[in-house]
Amino acid sequence: MAIKLVVEGRTLNVISAYTPQVGLDEEVKRRFWEGEDFNGYIGRSVGGYDEVHGGSGFGVRDGGGKSLLDFAKAFNLVIANSSFQKREEHLVTFKSTTAKTQIDYLLLRRCGKGLCTDCKVILSENLTTQHKLLVMDLDIMLKRKKWVGCGRPKIRWGALTKDKAQELQEKLLVVGA
Repeated sequence: MAIKLVVEGRTLNVISAYTPQVGLDEEVKRRFWEGEDFNGYIGRSVGGYDEVHGGSGFGVRDGGGKSLLDFAKAFNLVIANSSFQKREEHLVTFKSTTAKTQIDYLLLRRCGKGLCTDCKVILSENLTTQHKLLVMDLDIMLKRKKWVGCGRPKIRWGALTKDKAQELQEKLLVVGA
């Protein structure tokens, strides 16, 4: 799924990819990884990925998580939901009767990391019976429009010297004001 949001000339692309991978052949997984579904755990520790992993993951890193971190590193991305300190329940994106894991991630360009003000799991919303809703808050500042004043023009008295005041007075007398 892809969403393209354009606001006043700024473009935000949102891409979502998912498929169950348990039991699939490694070649099939590799082809799908190229389509951005890594189905992995990035883990709690940064472990050499400090430019992409914020240090607030959940669990232990696995092969799919390492692939995701390598992908993020190669394309100058950061994993937003590892960038904010959260309680465990706000990190877990998948919960079943036998396991709880963090397998859903939101990535953004490293240069846009400052736009992200928060990234968390919303506990009260389930996407399916097991996946939790993962939300990223972005603070997108648009350029302020230049204020166009109405009414009387502003008089700049600081530029008025005694000589210019006398000259202005003479012009007003000629006009009859």
